[in-house]
Amino acid sequence: MSVRRLADKSTQPKEFAFTAENLAWARGQIAKYPDGRQASAVIPLLWRAQEQSGGWVPEAAIRYVADMLSLAHIRVLEVATFYTMFNLAPVGRWHVQLCGTTPCELRGANDLKKVCRDRIGEQMHVTADGKFSWVEVECLGACVNAPMVQINYDFYEDLTPESFSKVLDEFSAGRTPKPGPQVDRQFSAPVGGPTTLTDPQIYRSNGKSGGGQQPLRDDSAKRPGAAANVTEAPVPQRPVGDASRGRKPTRQE
Repeated sequence: MSVRRLADKSTQPKEFAFTAENLAWARGQIAKYPDGRQASAVIPLLWRAQEQSGGWVPEAAIRYVADMLSLAHIRVLEVATFYTMFNLAPVGRWHVQLCGTTPCELRGANDLKKVCRDRIGEQMHVTADGKFSWVEVECLGACVNAPMVQINYDFYEDLTPESFSKVLDEFSAGRTPKPGPQVDRQFSAPVGGPTTLTDPQIYRSNGKSGGGQQPLRDDSAKRPGAAANVTEAPVPQRPVGDASRGRKPTRQE
């Protein structure tokens, strides 16, 4: 991985502060951790700072987060420069992350890179209208649907130069193209449609109320919102052989 540096000083805002809403959210994240462990909130706070700043983390935001967590500025800078999920320079309104790992490379990622260079420019260059930027990244976990890109929070898969150009055209026109595979397939199912579990009886309710299970759709992708890690505390389990469960003491006891 190449060295990751902060954007030039001429690009950096002088100050950063969370909005009132984001500040309340950040304090809630910090409160999840016990005293002395608040530094564990550094990644979610940096992520929210990036969202507030239009897709990148300014140096002022790094200092701000460090001060909130009572950390030396260098500690938060280490996190921001290590994780490639944090952009250290301004990005376009639609930031294209193009997977260049082996499966995508073998199935045409180089052709998609050419589209990016022709339409957007070099990596991390923001187009004059502020709409687009792109960067090559490591595996995004959609290898069956290679080649693919991530644009902001959505995956666009099974791409060709032509279909990828159409996706960019839609964004440029102010429309949001349908995410997921850009061919006739559901998620990572076979191209052309399912080959197993095709019996409609599987999805019927068998007389029970509420209807049958509905198959998922590609446009039902997860988006940032309600915290996915909020769960009820597990019920403590008694150790096996606990006396409170009726275990009889042995002679040795």
